[in-house]
Formats: sequence, structure tokens, C-alpha cells
Amino acid sequence: MAPHRSNMKIVADLLTATEQSGMEGIKTTMLLSKANVPHSRLSKFVDNLTGAGLINRIEFDGRNAFVITPKGRQYLESYKNFSSVAESFGLEL
Repeated sequence: MAPHRSNMKIVADLLTATEQSGMEGIKTTMLLSKANVPHSRLSKFVDNLTGAGLINRIEFDGRNAFVITPKGRQYLESYKNFSSVAESFGLEL
């Protein structure tokens, strides 16, 4: 059985997938797949991330796509650094 991911790890996975998609953004279906988040939970995370200014929602041909913001990149970089420090102490986030 796969280990349970914390909300922080899921946020990092969502931001990573969004960042990797570039300036054209990532569509909902691809975001679900790349971040491995069930559709039932995605909208809550997306609402939190857009509300915090970490990603922007853009509508294109009636479909949503998401792009990471500079603030989102900064958060992701800080998360990676903190995660690395935590791991050096034998902790998992």
C-alpha cells in the first residue's frame, strides 16, 4: 500500500505539475493525472491555491487551465529546501 501523502506534499505535487506545463498552462485532466489527485479533492486544492495566489486559473475554449505564479514558484522552492532539510534529520513531510 502506498504511503499517505500530506496536504503539503499534494500541494507541492500540484505546483510541480503546473510549473512543468509552462506558460500555456495545464488542463484539469492532466493535472489530476500528473499530481495523482482524485477529482473529488482537486477543486478544494485548486480553490486554496488560487486564493493564495500560487496559481492562476485561465479559461480557454470553455475549459480551465492553470499556470503557476511567481509566488507559487517561490513557495515550491521553499518547500523543496525545507523538505531537504527535514530529510537530513530523518523526517518526512
